[in-house]
Amino acid sequence: MGKEEKALKNCFRQGAISAQFIGDSIAKHQTKKTIGAHQIFLGQVRADEIDGKEVMAIEYSAYEEMANKVFEEIREAAFQQFELVCMHIYHSAGVVETGEICLFVFVSSKHRKMAQKAIEFIVEEIKEKAPVFGKELFADSSHNWKVNI
Repeated sequence: MGKEEKALKNCFRQGAISAQFIGDSIAKHQTKKTIGAHQIFLGQVRADEIDGKEVMAIEYSAYEEMANKVFEEIREAAFQQFELVCMHIYHSAGVVETGEICLFVFVSSKHRKMAQKAIEFIVEEIKEKAPVFGKELFADSSHNWKVNI
């Protein structure tokens, strides 16, 4: 790796993202005294009904190296467009059951409006650009590939 290259942060966490992890992430930012606002987006697996069958879980897969690069590009774009102090993306890999958290986006800024605008931008960019795939799993062992909307 050259001097100008840096290792990409791995944004993936195996399984559901726990409330403990989310709480710890928030607590770590209490020492940053220039922050005036945090905005959080939590994506949760829904028990959708598809063709008369209820989704029991989603199995997330990704080409992680490429996805982490896309997350980094989204991060850089967000820092350029909004006055952010901090920004974090965490996405589940593997099986996440209905009711559990699969996406955690956390932004911090001096003022609330920038944080609010940034979180919407980031989540939409993730949905549109990140090569993350969800296989909806049903109780009868069948599956359906999820479409991001």
